[in-house]
Amino acid sequence: MKRIFPIALLTAGMVLGGGFLLTQGGGTNTSQFAVPGAAMAQEANAETKEIVEMVLGAEDAPVEIIEYASYTCPHCANFHTNVFDDIKKNYIETGKVKFVYREVYFDKYGIWASLIARCGGEEKFFGITDLIYKGQKEWARAGSDGAIADELRKIGKLAGIGQDEVEACLTDANYIRSLVEWYQANAERDNIQSTPSFLIDGELYSNMSYAEFAETLDEKIAAKE
Repeated sequence: MKRIFPIALLTAGMVLGGGFLLTQGGGTNTSQFAVPGAAMAQEANAETKEIVEMVLGAEDAPVEIIEYASYTCPHCANFHTNVFDDIKKNYIETGKVKFVYREVYFDKYGIWASLIARCGGEEKFFGITDLIYKGQKEWARAGSDGAIADELRKIGKLAGIGQDEVEACLTDANYIRSLVEWYQANAERDNIQSTPSFLIDGELYSNMSYAEFAETLDEKIAAKE
């Protein structure tokens, strides 16, 4: 489990290809980030971009799970590689559960991974997320910032995203700022303190085994019948 630092203490140093740096200055609102050079001026006058919720399952499913997770969190990777497929097969694909995935950002690498996952749009998001979690031990430990970014680029290309599109996604300063603001608002509203965390019909749960998930979901589904 990864525990979230108070959002007021969040400092993100973010460099991609020598281009973009996100920092929090002393006393600065954490929703505002400085980007050096021309990108800074561009961001200052740009409108916040809409962040699309990534959803699986029927909109009218009786139970909703909202997962808060970080792509750099080992326990999140364990959930997605060992538990999530059974939940998907037995609850999401059967129309019993609507599943929403929301990113949490501990570090610059988690944001980079999020940019890659979202680069393919809603259609490819969960497939890319699966690749990111399955390869977490490799890309997250690649060494230098440049090496980690290159490994994430490879995941994007493996998912069928062109090189130009990958670079455009990774260097979209306004989208980065919007994602961080979105994450902060979500975490504050839902009192997210660690990852993975799950809101099941509005009730907050920490990480669980599949058996514990199944018991909880079956109880909530039965209560709706």
